[in-house]
Amino acid sequence: MIELCRRDFPHWSKGVAGGLLCHGGDLSAERLLAAYASGIFPWYNNPPILWWAPSPRCVLLLQDFHLPKRSLRYIKQKKFTLTINHDFAGVVEGCAGPRDGDPDTWITPAIAAAYGTLHGLGYVHSIETWQDERLVGGLYGVGLGDAFFGESMFHIESEASRFALFGLVQFLRQRGALFCDCQQKTEHMLRAGATMVSGANFQKLLEQVGLGQKTRVTKLWEPWKTNYTWDSLSSSWRLKSK
Repeated sequence: MIELCRRDFPHWSKGVAGGLLCHGGDLSAERLLAAYASGIFPWYNNPPILWWAPSPRCVLLLQDFHLPKRSLRYIKQKKFTLTINHDFAGVVEGCAGPRDGDPDTWITPAIAAAYGTLHGLGYVHSIETWQDERLVGGLYGVGLGDAFFGESMFHIESEASRFALFGLVQFLRQRGALFCDCQQKTEHMLRAGATMVSGANFQKLLEQVGLGQKTRVTKLWEPWKTNYTWDSLSSSWRLKSK
């Protein structure tokens, strides 16, 4: 029987059925930040809220990231551009859209509202891919400690989400981050350099950035309130002049 989610989350190793840890609770900013700091995330279609801590876990160490040369050539041909936190609502809407003919989505209005609150606080961020001033792809996730916890991505043009991932990795590298949590295994992320790690090793990664269930949150990223612009010539982010 899955444990009821109380004030403190159960130990990550108590998860069953692919990492299902507990149920219930709420989507308050405090609970969500406590969950991510412990390597736990919500994922469900209908109430109750289900909390997960899968083992093994898909993780992208930033030094391992790579893009196929053909993808880079395609991206340059399409002349995509990137922004950060420019259209968070548009990215969430894109991620919540139907996929492969499946109308169901786990990004419910309650999820969108909860992450929108965290976005306003500066802890949830979006990377947008544009083509001719049209949003054609993007991703969003939680920035906490020196880690980023990816939530979802989408594209309506080939390679648009891959370019958003490229932009995210460049930004995380510039900030000195250690890894991007991908949560679930996908071929898309494995081809980009992600690997599967045990739950115990994932907790060690969290502890390296001052997070994890054994430690209290000692260092949160300063909210990303500064504006950045993408420099296509150097493939890097620059502070946007006022």
